Amino acid sequence: MKRHLVLIGLPGAGKSTVGGKVSAELDTQFVDLDGRIERRSGMPVAKIINEFGEARFRQIEGDAMREALTEEPRVISPGGGWAAQPGALDEARARSLIIYLKTLVTTAVDRLDAFDTRPLMAAQDPIARMRSLLQEREPFYSQADCIVKTDRRTVEDVVEEVLGLARQKAGW
Repeated sequence: MKRHLVLIGLPGAGKSTVGGKVSAELDTQFVDLDGRIERRSGMPVAKIINEFGEARFRQIEGDAMREALTEEPRVISPGGGWAAQPGALDEARARSLIIYLKTLVTTAVDRLDAFDTRPLMAAQDPIARMRSLLQEREPFYSQADCIVKTDRRTVEDVVEEVLGLARQKAGW
């Protein structure tokens, strides 16, 4: 039986890029959870967080993930902090293969656009901020079913590894 593929990791780990390509190869939908939240709320994630706070955003994000998990199996990319929310991984695990796209802090920062609008990345020192995020989130990320290292690899190589995991462990 097919299960969802949930890609987790730091901002800049490649969740959206890899997820889009994997979903195309598997002929299924790709759900960028932040994009879904923005379309439904009519507001960018940054504005939601600035106006209502991170706690409220995490509630909205959790609701959006629960909804996505009830749909036909697909590739889902939640925001980098979703996995660190209490119970999030356990809730998704029954219907999903959770894959941690692991990358070095410096690689993640380099991959982020210079004009990135992620409010949690707005900092004087983005490398220090990313290190802090990794320190907070790594205990959760490491609970994934599979870990795929992305440093010094092509997108195509990472996509092939994720596709292999999807076929071997998630019924694709």
